[in-house]
Amino acid sequence: MRPLTVRTGVCIIALAIAGCSGNPTRQEIGTVTGAVVGGVVGSALTGGSTAGTVVGAGAGAYVGNRVGKDMDRGR
Repeated sequence: MRPLTVRTGVCIIALAIAGCSGNPTRQEIGTVTGAVVGGVVGSALTGGSTAGTVVGAGAGAYVGNRVGKDMDRGR
C-alpha cells in the first residue's frame, strides 16, 4: 500500500469515530464500515489508484447502508 492510501484510510477511520457521538444506528455503522472496507478493497484491486479507492468506498458505503437499514428494521 502506498503511504498516502494508508494515511487516507487512517483519516477516514478517525473521522468516522469522531462522528459517532452517542449511539449510532446499525445503518450508520454499516455505512462507515462499508466505506472503509470498500475503499481498502478498491485500492487493492486497482493497485492503489485514487479513483479505485473512491469508487470502492462509495460502493461499500452504499451496500453497508442498505444492509444496516435492513438490520435496523429487524430483517
